[in-house]
Amino acid sequence: QVQLVDSGGGLVQAGGSLRLSCAASGRTFSSYAMGWFRQAPGKERLFVAHISRGGISTYYADSVKGRFTISRDNAKNTVYLQMNSLKPEDTAVYYCAAGSYSRNYYFSSSYDYWGQGTQVTVSS
Repeated sequence: QVQLVDSGGGLVQAGGSLRLSCAASGRTFSSYAMGWFRQAPGKERLFVAHISRGGISTYYADSVKGRFTISRDNAKNTVYLQMNSLKPEDTAVYYCAAGSYSRNYYFSSSYDYWGQGTQVTVSS
């Protein structure tokens, strides 16, 4: 089992940057593929980015491709989401998630553990 703690959210102006972090407990972090999802008020939780267990493969939603970068440091049991060129439509609660496989990474049901979420608000 793994516990995830999201952090790094905040209020930023359009065009600005934020870096989210997700710290994992336990010694098996490197055995999990990791993802980031986001959920805006009144909307469903949507895929943002995914990184494989070894960090070799990454995948992004079209809406964030070229602006967001997912990375991980297995020695620190942490996954990051660097968000640049932020837009008001990026406003949401962001959640990190851990799953056993990178297969079907786009679906929230593919992940077994979730962080508590961190709010990102982008003002225009």
